[in-house]
Amino acid sequence: MTLVFYKPYGVLTKFTDQEGRLTLAAYVDVPGVYPAGRLDQDSEGLLVLTDDGALQHRLSSPRYGKEKGYWAQVEREPNEEALAQLRRGLVLKDGPTLPAVVRRIEPPELPEREPPVRFRKTVPTAWIDLRIREGRNRQVRRMTAAVGFPTLRLVRYQVGPWTLEGLQPGEWRVVG
Repeated sequence: MTLVFYKPYGVLTKFTDQEGRLTLAAYVDVPGVYPAGRLDQDSEGLLVLTDDGALQHRLSSPRYGKEKGYWAQVEREPNEEALAQLRRGLVLKDGPTLPAVVRRIEPPELPEREPPVRFRKTVPTAWIDLRIREGRNRQVRRMTAAVGFPTLRLVRYQVGPWTLEGLQPGEWRVVG
């Protein structure tokens, strides 16, 4: 069985936590499914859960190059040079990234986040659509920071063939 879940902000991508923090168990009561990949506690969006070990491996291993799409609200307005750097690939502390597909977008229609992203009158924000084929720890956040435009809100909207379409935070549906 495979399902897609809209992970809310503040939820850990695991079912148990020794420190009592909010986990997937508060939302998904399907036995035997496990996350295929991760989303940080402060990121939100699409998470695939499955009982199929081979599928889990294909989705999480960079070797298979499954595309993941993210909407990132970044601090300030990214210039063309910053976007070009993301498109070429960057060198991060853990090595070079593959080139990303990136473009500026209008703010996507998303539910309000709780707590909301901090607002600063003197610092504008912008949204980008960023697609990558790897998935290192906090990779999108590290990439946008490396080009001078830190991520304020990060929403994964796509993993392989699946998207968030039709889901609200905390909701899931079976896809296979």
